Amino acid sequence: MNFQQLRAIREAVRQGYNLTTAADALHTSQPGVSRQIRELEEELGIEIFVRAGKRLTGLTAPGAAVLPIVEKLLLEADNLKRVGENYASAEAGTLTIAATHSQARYALPSAVRDFRAAYPQVVLHMHQGSPVQVARMLLDGSADIGVATEALAQYGELVALPCYRWTHTIVVPPAHALARVAPGAVTLAQLAEHPIITYETGYTGRGHIDEAFARAGLVPQVVLSAMDADVIKTYVELGLGVGIVAAIAYDDERDRHLHAIDARHLFAANMTRLAVRRGSLLRDYTYRFIETFASPLTRAVVEQALRSEPGTSFEI
Repeated sequence: MNFQQLRAIREAVRQGYNLTTAADALHTSQPGVSRQIRELEEELGIEIFVRAGKRLTGLTAPGAAVLPIVEKLLLEADNLKRVGENYASAEAGTLTIAATHSQARYALPSAVRDFRAAYPQVVLHMHQGSPVQVARMLLDGSADIGVATEALAQYGELVALPCYRWTHTIVVPPAHALARVAPGAVTLAQLAEHPIITYETGYTGRGHIDEAFARAGLVPQVVLSAMDADVIKTYVELGLGVGIVAAIAYDDERDRHLHAIDARHLFAANMTRLAVRRGSLLRDYTYRFIETFASPLTRAVVEQALRSEPGTSFEI
């Protein structure tokens, strides 16, 4: 048994049982992946995968029992490597952050700036994606830290810690009718009279927007949805509709061609969470970055959370 065999098993599952893409991900050949899988199956005396001819189509019952053990062994191998790296070079290495666009664009920059000043020898990699993609990057080990509003707390394999609460803001051109409504007086019914431009489903608190309209018995006219607040604001400036964005995405100076309306009385507050993979060993500088981004998340708090049972809820 060797790590190449274990990685072949894991990657075959991750790639939907497609050995060609698994081989590409492992930088090897498809016959090589097949051989590694067969050799491990022969050593264990079981078939890990269901086959249709030469194609893999799923996991057998023994394979379903083997997979979490394979995942754990590979995770511990990564942890062992990190222990060595931490002691050999405590202030040098790489840190990979996966985040949604809103977090990468508006919430993370100051933390990245301060962290880079403290750890100039750490190379930062930033990946952007949907909340589900952020979670998957954490689960497959391609990211060390994930930051998103949606989805992260839904995975038992992740420890998702609360960072900060935020609300939505309505943005309109200065001459728009809603711009003349008194602060705090805009209603959902008034909003529903206009075409709306906001986030795609599953992004940046969109669920709370939909829930508010549904509770009021209203069907909003969502004419355009996007992942990116800057895209939403661009189309609002063009007069295509009323925008609903995260409050952190609006800046008086940068967005001087728009008028902002506080919408906290209309939509429930949202929670941005920072997640790490349960069972992973974090480098010292990773703890430093987490605390730089969210000061309540000290090393002691994060370590306690990592020791917690799956399903434990964390709130601020």
